Amino acid sequence: MTEYRKGSHTVYDIQYHLVWVTKYRYPVLQGKIAERARDIIRQTCESRGIRILQGHVSKEHIHVLVSCPPSLSPAKVVQYLKGRSSRLLQDEFAEKKRYWGQHLWAHGYFCATVEVVTEEQIRAYIAQHDDR
Repeated sequence: MTEYRKGSHTVYDIQYHLVWVTKYRYPVLQGKIAERARDIIRQTCESRGIRILQGHVSKEHIHVLVSCPPSLSPAKVVQYLKGRSSRLLQDEFAEKKRYWGQHLWAHGYFCATVEVVTEEQIRAYIAQHDDR
């Protein structure tokens, strides 16, 4: 059964599958850098009310399945995650800066919504609330 989240005026279950890659797909997300990237992403999500349902840090990309409040667009979520992680990782691992210059992440990202409500559930709801 789906666990719905609640806001002051909303009940929701909004999930996005997000993927973004390092600049030139350099395999820099290894060891301490990968661990720190994971921690930064967790902290950023927690501070914005975003729940991480699943995630994976690979050598050159990050996959994350998140549940977001309706006030946050996918673009804003990615902006928060990529921006903060890039800034902090570049500050903390300055010796690796030769790989990424001023940018850790490549431009753009992949986003897909996750289907939670089935067609059968929609039909049942319509049949239950049909006023004809």
